[in-house]
Amino acid sequence: MPKFSVMPKEGKFFRLFAESARNTVDVSQKFKELVYNWDNIEDRVAAISDLEHKGDNVTHEIITESRRTFLTPFDREDITLLAQSLDDVTDFIHSAADFILIYRVEQPTQRAKELADVIVTSTLEVQKAISLLTNQIDQTQILKYCVEINRMENEADIIYRTALVELFANMTDEKLLIKWREIYENMETVTDKCEDVANALEGLALKYS
Repeated sequence: MPKFSVMPKEGKFFRLFAESARNTVDVSQKFKELVYNWDNIEDRVAAISDLEHKGDNVTHEIITESRRTFLTPFDREDITLLAQSLDDVTDFIHSAADFILIYRVEQPTQRAKELADVIVTSTLEVQKAISLLTNQIDQTQILKYCVEINRMENEADIIYRTALVELFANMTDEKLLIKWREIYENMETVTDKCEDVANALEGLALKYS
């Protein structure tokens, strides 16, 4: 049976969430470097994979701590939702990078670079919002960041749709079209997952402040 602690561990949970958010920024920046530089693809994807594994470990630690700790800063289901939402962000960045490697794409597209830019901005906004998780939540400021994260998701959706229109209008290689469609889809999904984080944070802000 797991050993339970009755001592509050708010500080540890907040530190772990901050570490998870920082990791999403790190992996998004590595992905942007991959798309912009387009060299040493295998090494760059390997670095992204390492960060994805690191994120998995932090997520596991958060959930394990929530099960072992009697007094948690938020309800366990809220802790789990936020932890898994952050983990999903890194998972889909890793997935997009993996497809780039597996499909042996020869060169990046302008739309891929634009999406990579939005992904980095979105994760930075997530990190800022996560940094505000304390025993006294600043509801107004967190909601402000959540609005910006939602705005970035809308921007990514426009870029994604534009990219698909261009693919089907200009791409004559059907296999390459399928490859890029899948890469774009995973990249756009990253911003969807950032929006999931924002939704979880909004719920926390409204519930606990």
